[in-house]
Amino acid sequence: MSVEADPAPIEPEARATTAAVTARPRGLVGRTFDSDLWYSFRRSPVTVLAAIATIAIFASALAAPWLAPHDPFDLASLSLLDSLTPPVWMDGGNPDFLLGTDDQGRDLLSAILYGTRISLTVGFASVAFAAILGISLGLLAGYVGGAVDTVIMRIADVQLTFPAILIALLIDGTARGLFPHMSREDSAFYVLTLSIGLSFWVQYARTVRGSTLVEANKEYVMAARLIGLSKLTIMVRHVLPNVLGPVLVIATINLALAIILEATLSFLGVGVPPTEPSLGTLIRVGQDYLFSGEWWITMFPGAMLAALVLAVNLLGDWLRDALNPRLR
Repeated sequence: MSVEADPAPIEPEARATTAAVTARPRGLVGRTFDSDLWYSFRRSPVTVLAAIATIAIFASALAAPWLAPHDPFDLASLSLLDSLTPPVWMDGGNPDFLLGTDDQGRDLLSAILYGTRISLTVGFASVAFAAILGISLGLLAGYVGGAVDTVIMRIADVQLTFPAILIALLIDGTARGLFPHMSREDSAFYVLTLSIGLSFWVQYARTVRGSTLVEANKEYVMAARLIGLSKLTIMVRHVLPNVLGPVLVIATINLALAIILEATLSFLGVGVPPTEPSLGTLIRVGQDYLFSGEWWITMFPGAMLAALVLAVNLLGDWLRDALNPRLR
């Protein structure tokens, strides 16, 4: 009778290799939680708190129609008899208005929620416009070069000599002079987006141009040229994905700057109209009553603006450090 020999035991190294080969590929969520970026995020308590605050502010602004106890845009529901009502914990407060009212009788809590949504909408739209314009011009200047590069960069150098607020005021005045038939309510959003976007495109253009000059001399770009791809295809399909890393950091930081600039323009009276108040408009309205004791009209919108800008800035600073290979 023949006895079959037992199979040879599998070594631990072989088991590990076999398991690695037969393991199913991880999904996007698994790769995200195993990444260095996630490790850096969860190791920073300040960044985690900033992310929670940002998400909370964004969510409350998006859900303003459901969270706000009143509609501050419904002029028929406003009553001047409710104007300048103090917060509920002060003498003379009304439980219907937790944070008090402004000079038109609008509930301040509702106005802050809706105003934050307006500020965020203008901020995101202007940053998107600036990014698209700056990335396009930066790619064109860095890849084509020559006279095109010279013209675009000289325009950028000239614009850098002007403060962003001055450029925004100039564009705002020019737009209102060219289109006098448009009402302020209809044109405010577009004028603000154009003004702030044209103030920020230079940073994207200079950053993308520098990265494009580096990428244009690499082997994969030369190979794309050899197989006959057009310049536009090479720029969009091959160069653009490799120069977007720094752009993400700039966009995060510029979002906070755009919100501040929108609030500044609204504070100066060239932003959104008083019938659709943003945070800057509420602060401007409250300034007229600050020294007469109605401090809540300015303080609460100012606190929301400061919290939003601080949280976004902290996230931008963390993202800049996390994506910097020299700090790893």
